[in-house]
Amino acid sequence: MATTLDYPESFSIAGRSLSPPLVLSPMAGVTDSPFRRIAKRCGGLGLIVTEFISVEGLTRGNLRSHQMMKFRPEERPIAIQIFGYDEVRMRWAAEIAEEAGADFVDINCGCPAKKVVHGGGGSNLLRDLPQLRKILTEVKRAISIPMTVKIRAGWDDKSINAVEVARLIEDCGGSMVTLHGRTRVQGYKGFADWDLVRDIKQAVRIPVSGSGDILTPADAMRRFDETGCDAVHIGRGAIANPYIFRQTWETMNGLEAYRPSPAELHKLLLDFRDHLREDMPERGVIGRMKMLSAQMLRGVAGGATLRTAVLRSQTVEEMLPLFDEYFALAEKYGIDEQLQSAPAEDAQLMECGV
Repeated sequence: MATTLDYPESFSIAGRSLSPPLVLSPMAGVTDSPFRRIAKRCGGLGLIVTEFISVEGLTRGNLRSHQMMKFRPEERPIAIQIFGYDEVRMRWAAEIAEEAGADFVDINCGCPAKKVVHGGGGSNLLRDLPQLRKILTEVKRAISIPMTVKIRAGWDDKSINAVEVARLIEDCGGSMVTLHGRTRVQGYKGFADWDLVRDIKQAVRIPVSGSGDILTPADAMRRFDETGCDAVHIGRGAIANPYIFRQTWETMNGLEAYRPSPAELHKLLLDFRDHLREDMPERGVIGRMKMLSAQMLRGVAGGATLRTAVLRSQTVEEMLPLFDEYFALAEKYGIDEQLQSAPAEDAQLMECGV
């Protein structure tokens, strides 16, 4: 008989209970509405965070920025993540996000991308705490929904200040802090420092979530055990396996983790295609299909050649018989889950905002 293990059943942001304590991390070019919908359908998600959105675009009426902010009712609860430097535009963008119906506004203080940092936003704010305080104060004053913040360990190894920044966030009225335990200089190399998540949890009273290197249910459970964190964010692991949230939640509760059939995974890819076609032109659909299929089409004997052929396809229609062949092999030989959960080779491109 399954038994409930010693893991949190939920976490709370400003009095709102969210369950399970598992969060889809924001990933630029990945966590758009089509991907969020299939991830939510796979189960086990307590909160979704959008890909990060420029406040310059939002406040200057950029159509693309406003489209990125849109979401469907089934994606709730959802946090809209924004980034920028100017406190007035950050406040304005937060107001726009609230008007759009966001449950939470998340402030990005972690993105290491040069174009973001050079504009003063993202992880640059970790070395400009007076400006960060201005931003958080203005945003908190302007909105009635909770404000959450995502940070990194610090700018570089010589300026690790995550605990100090977390205290600042709490002091400014932030309702949750999430740490990706790498520095800006580190980018996505090496390993995330989860000891800092534990240190932040001991230093503040608001909820604390951790992010980085969660590729399997065992990874998430180990981090809950080691840090006492309130929630765990999962990014890369959800690209290769959108069922990771459900599998983690079931494992945390002493249940056997659900294993989708190859036919179910095949349908998931095709549903993703249909969602994409609702939101973007066909050339955009092709690129996004290649992104997801490159991660999902792993771990099947003889599947590497098919995966390469998918990536070389010029149209979605060219991909479809290749998908048919891949999942027929998967049905016959099975899927090696360790391979399917492998880190993305291009994670640095896809995880800006994490």
